[in-house]
Amino acid sequence: MHLTHVCARWMSLGILLALPLAASTVRIIQTNSAGDAVSVIDPNTNKVIGEINGIEVNHGAAVAPDGSHYYISNEAESTLDVADPKTFKVIRSIKLSGHPNNISISKDGRKVYVSIAVKPGAVDVVDTTSMEKVKSIPVNGAVHNTYVTPDGKFAVAGSIPSRTITVIDTKTDEPAWTLTMDKGIRPMAFSTNPDGSTKWIFVQLSDFHGFAVVDFATHKEVNRIKLPDTPPGKTAIHEGGNISHGMAVTADGKTLVVNSTLNSSLYMFSLPDLKLMGSADVGMSPDWVTLTPDGKKAYVANAGANSVSVIDIASRKEVTRIPVGQVPKRNITAVLP
Repeated sequence: MHLTHVCARWMSLGILLALPLAASTVRIIQTNSAGDAVSVIDPNTNKVIGEINGIEVNHGAAVAPDGSHYYISNEAESTLDVADPKTFKVIRSIKLSGHPNNISISKDGRKVYVSIAVKPGAVDVVDTTSMEKVKSIPVNGAVHNTYVTPDGKFAVAGSIPSRTITVIDTKTDEPAWTLTMDKGIRPMAFSTNPDGSTKWIFVQLSDFHGFAVVDFATHKEVNRIKLPDTPPGKTAIHEGGNISHGMAVTADGKTLVVNSTLNSSLYMFSLPDLKLMGSADVGMSPDWVTLTPDGKKAYVANAGANSVSVIDIASRKEVTRIPVGQVPKRNITAVLP
């Protein structure tokens, strides 16, 4: 082959390699627990670009990995509602075994795990192909939050009244182990080992201004971190789900962000050493938080201010505040291919 042909071939290859991959569309899905509309936020513009209407007392949210559906728990009807992300219309309502709270989706998108917040306690499993509830997993106590671990191998459910964490094997959809703590189980987040398996569960607890650290391998609490007291000149807020409610870990595993409802603040801790790096002021009574995939921004649901604070994590500053519906709580980040 002539040198000119070789050069032309490599130049062509270089051009192909330089082409950007198709960009994903990121959306922040914000539920509004005192209304019937779910707000959809574009993080590029920090504007509400649409609403999913007709879901009374919407609570939990999840998105299909392929971006084909949004899933929202409907407390008024005890259903899991399925919405089209293009039209923002509800296309199906799936009856559950009882009153739902928060939800999570399996890593492959085939199952949605729904917290059932009534006695005796259960996690419902919804098959996303048949769009039907296929199982109800009994657990100890009414469930407030359920999460799928980052590696997809477990669903972790937390009960406030029984103070119990139930870890469910997602292959069998049977409980693998449980841990009962001294206070009710509120939001949770996870750190991982180098191989991607779960290292720690960070657990917010009823009436505790901070969080506990549970070692996933030993099933034992190994640390408890208290958030700072209310600083001088700032008024403590005693309303919302809990005095500390909502937490998340950045995708690189280096930062844990934690809401303080009491102080209307978002605190940042370095991982794995759990050193407090600083905080950012947010709106009244922050009740949940989600992060952009690049880990640069946090979206904090201000339940007492009907808004979402956008926080630049590196500078620990509020970038803007987005008006949403009534009493915003659970929010998630949706990545639409």
